[in-house]
Amino acid sequence: MNSKVLTVLSGCLLLFVWAECQKEKPTTTTARRVMKEPKASEPKFSTMAGKKVKQGAPKLRNKGQVKPSVVPSQGQQPVSTLTRAVAKGQFQKVPNTLVLTAGETLDLRCKGKAIKWRYPPYLEDDDVERRLRIKHFERHSQLIVVNSTAADTGEYSCWSFHCHDSECRHGEDKLSKTFIFFKDPQELFVPTEDYYEVIQLRTNHPTLLPCQVTNPLAKVTLHREFPPEKVVVDGIDISYDVKRGFTIHQPQPSHAGSLFCMANVGGVRQISTKYMLIYVNYPSSAPKPAIRASVASLQAGDNFNVTCTVFGEPEIAVDFSWEYPGQQIGRPPYVRERTAMVRRGGQVQQESESILYIDEARAVDDGLYSCIAGNLQGSTTVSTRVHVLPSTLAPKKAKAG
Repeated sequence: MNSKVLTVLSGCLLLFVWAECQKEKPTTTTARRVMKEPKASEPKFSTMAGKKVKQGAPKLRNKGQVKPSVVPSQGQQPVSTLTRAVAKGQFQKVPNTLVLTAGETLDLRCKGKAIKWRYPPYLEDDDVERRLRIKHFERHSQLIVVNSTAADTGEYSCWSFHCHDSECRHGEDKLSKTFIFFKDPQELFVPTEDYYEVIQLRTNHPTLLPCQVTNPLAKVTLHREFPPEKVVVDGIDISYDVKRGFTIHQPQPSHAGSLFCMANVGGVRQISTKYMLIYVNYPSSAPKPAIRASVASLQAGDNFNVTCTVFGEPEIAVDFSWEYPGQQIGRPPYVRERTAMVRRGGQVQQESESILYIDEARAVDDGLYSCIAGNLQGSTTVSTRVHVLPSTLAPKKAKAG
């Protein structure tokens, strides 16, 4: 074989080797790209609320978007909603007023966290506690009343606690409530244990006669026992609320006596607990006394007095009591009280006065004198100070001659 043939074969072999090397380079590059592509495509799976995510800074993107979805802003408050289970898996929003039949099971749900319930006082009794069941879950609370009775009639409400860090407060501004009547043909009024209930008629406070009915369709009237008569309910002086009872807005002495309510449903009549109304001339405010001493300072052995005066509404009793320095050793003073009607500023007022008399003052009588004047609305204290100076002996007269 000559040299030319060898040269040609060598050249072909070099070309073949070079071609194989060119084929391997793209393969290596493609493999490298395949290894890197999953890393670049990972951010595509981290999208929030349908928004596209930029591929440039995936860590900052995820951190900024995940936090708002987990931690609510400080201005947000949990909302509680009151619903009622009517069947398995079926719920209805509870209206302001709900009418059920005694014996039915009441199943209420309140959405929210850390729920607090309020219900009629009768259900708080230990004897009926087993009829009331309250269960708390992560996102709602459940209140169940089994074997319901007419006494369960009343307002049911729920609210959630608002917690920020370690501090929690009542969220009653988000209160959900309903008034539920439990109809019972045998009990037209919510039953009570008392045959008579004593209620004070206060001069400046509306008075409630709490004869609650168990059926909102009941026709209710107000009656006086002695003399037997029907009391006029005009909606102004006396008004009626089916959820509360009768309200006397401006009590007068003529309203005093024994009264009761009568309910009528379908010709069936029942009377309520009897209310013994006692009229009390109630003051509008606590007394405002004024105090003064007959002298600011005196010598030992002299007499003085301290006067405490109150001007107020007629026929309002004022009680006086005193605190004084000699009280510590049991020194007995003399106190005189009086009451008179006077005209001040064109109005007739009652002047009540208490006078504390101190005879033959001693050093122990030096100090602060306080008068406490009180009535049904409260008491007020006023004070003044009296100084007792040492007595001075008069100089002896020289004998004549």
